[in-house]
Amino acid sequence: MAVTDKNILSRLYIVAACLFLFALAVMVKLVSIQVVDGDRYRSLATDRTSKMFTIVPNRGNLYSDDGSLLATSVSRYTVRFDAVTVSDENFKEFLVPLSNKLSKLFGNSSSHYQQLLRKAKENQHRYALIARNLDYSDYIAVKEFPLFRLGPYKGGLIIEQKTVREHPLGKIAERSVGYERVDENGYYTRVGLEGAFGEYLRGTEGKRLKQKIAKGQWKPIGQDNIVEPKDGYDVVSTIDINIQDIAHHALLKQLEHYKAEHGTVIVMETKTGEVKAISNLGRTTDGKYYERLNYAIGESHEPGSTFKLMNLVAALEDKVIDTSDVIDTEKGIWKIYRHRVRDSKHGGYGKISIGKAFEVSSNTAFAKMIHHGYKEAPEKYVNRLMAMNLHKELGLPIKGEGIPVLRYPGDKGWSGLSLAQMAYGYEVALTPLQTLTFYNAIANDGEMVKPRLIKEVREWDRTILKFEKEVIDEAICSKETAYKVQELLKNVVAKDHGTGHKLYSPNFSMAGKTGTAQKNYEAKDKDKLGYISTFAGYFPVEDPKYSCIVIIHEPDKSVGYYGADVSGPVFKSVAQKVYANSPLIDEVEMPGNINERLEENFQKYYAEAQKTHSKVPNVKGMSGMDAISILENLGLQVEIHGNGKVRKQSISHGTDIEKVDKIVLELS
Repeated sequence: MAVTDKNILSRLYIVAACLFLFALAVMVKLVSIQVVDGDRYRSLATDRTSKMFTIVPNRGNLYSDDGSLLATSVSRYTVRFDAVTVSDENFKEFLVPLSNKLSKLFGNSSSHYQQLLRKAKENQHRYALIARNLDYSDYIAVKEFPLFRLGPYKGGLIIEQKTVREHPLGKIAERSVGYERVDENGYYTRVGLEGAFGEYLRGTEGKRLKQKIAKGQWKPIGQDNIVEPKDGYDVVSTIDINIQDIAHHALLKQLEHYKAEHGTVIVMETKTGEVKAISNLGRTTDGKYYERLNYAIGESHEPGSTFKLMNLVAALEDKVIDTSDVIDTEKGIWKIYRHRVRDSKHGGYGKISIGKAFEVSSNTAFAKMIHHGYKEAPEKYVNRLMAMNLHKELGLPIKGEGIPVLRYPGDKGWSGLSLAQMAYGYEVALTPLQTLTFYNAIANDGEMVKPRLIKEVREWDRTILKFEKEVIDEAICSKETAYKVQELLKNVVAKDHGTGHKLYSPNFSMAGKTGTAQKNYEAKDKDKLGYISTFAGYFPVEDPKYSCIVIIHEPDKSVGYYGADVSGPVFKSVAQKVYANSPLIDEVEMPGNINERLEENFQKYYAEAQKTHSKVPNVKGMSGMDAISILENLGLQVEIHGNGKVRKQSISHGTDIEKVDKIVLELS
């Protein structure tokens, strides 16, 4: 019996010891959780029930040079219902009135919304969808509906806001306007003006605390943000929407007629370098055209005969030739080593001056001129081209600029044929905008200005940053050389004269150069041989205001492929319409009156902007940019017709804003 009692007692001691050790382990773990890992576990618990979300700010507007919208941010709202927070008494009292209001606004029957809300209440749904993608005016209306006006806690109203980007011009200049996107890893994709100037447009993010509810959904806590987002600045570009529209449709018409693969048009203001239009259209598999890639800036290719201008300027500057020197075109074929240089005209042009050779675009004349002029010192030739900045990128803010190709003697690919080939635009490569920048410099008497796509960054009435004219090179050549080639460029388009004589018009003057380059010429299958048709120049000749380049890739050879026939008419159409829309006389600035008028307009705008409106304001007489800013900040959808100042508004001033969805402004 004593032995048995002793065994039992031993077992009790063992059990007690185990319980003690277990209790001790629990105590150690509790201390560890509270003291050592307490912050981590508290943070984990908080993260699983509440979380800080980022609020994307409204992106600034992108404007054309006259204040017309190119891209704008529009807020869209989603309405949800938290049935748990609403008392049974309030739900019963407001169910039918709320459903009636929802029915009137969104179109479904009142019984539809009654059923939806009842089901949410029965299932204790905390995130029931009522409506999505509402505009600002509908959002304001919904907030004042029965039950919802009680707020998020008593009325169960949940509002989610998102910002979408819209382009009022639609597909016109879509690629040039571009976009900026960021993925989940924070990597940005930047395209066009939106991407280039994203640092100004994107603003500063805000913060909003949300609580996790059923099924992994998150509900905002409270009505206010922890950190309010700061909207982005507005950017005023150099784009002229009238010129852009002209360029787009002229290019589209020609691409469709020649069934071409793709093309681009750029129009630039000669003196300032402001890019007024930039259109890029590529063909889809079904034969339609849209802004697929930014060919104007990103596509580097052999320029063909448009590069003869660069060669002529180099030869004149180095005193290798003069425009009056005579050269033999060798009956249209000149053999160099085993290679034959051919003119487009069968039989050639006989013995002609260098000036005439440029006007008729003789390959044999230019190949002989450059080869014989520089064969003893080819580096002198390339150095001259480099001195004219033809080997450098323009350094544009838009991403993806094509890299120029300009080989130096001794580089890979340089051969005894290189001088002759480069003479008429092969073995070199430039983007359309790089080529245009050189032509623009000639129109500008030798001053090369950097193409510019932005005028200023604004915050309401305040200019944050202004962009001025930037000079790349004050003189790429002497004025004497510039004047000589200007005369030849004019003769190219003169009546019964050069390769562009079909473009001649007695009503307005143009100057420029045609170019036709073979594409894929090394392919063994001749069916794959294509052409690049180009026309580059400026207008009017007497006092150049705009330079322009048109490049069309791979036109249908059965329809035509020469630059004068394919690209030239686009240039003429753009020049003619832009010229017709330009004032024929210079405007005389009247400092006193104009400044007073500007100040008066600004004061009117500023006074309206400071008001808290419940009714539609009177914006007649305001500039389009100012009127749009005021109305959109009131949550109104604005549609504009024309340019300039507001002549007429479709909704009379004094109308309740809550009753208005959209307002149309007529500008003149």
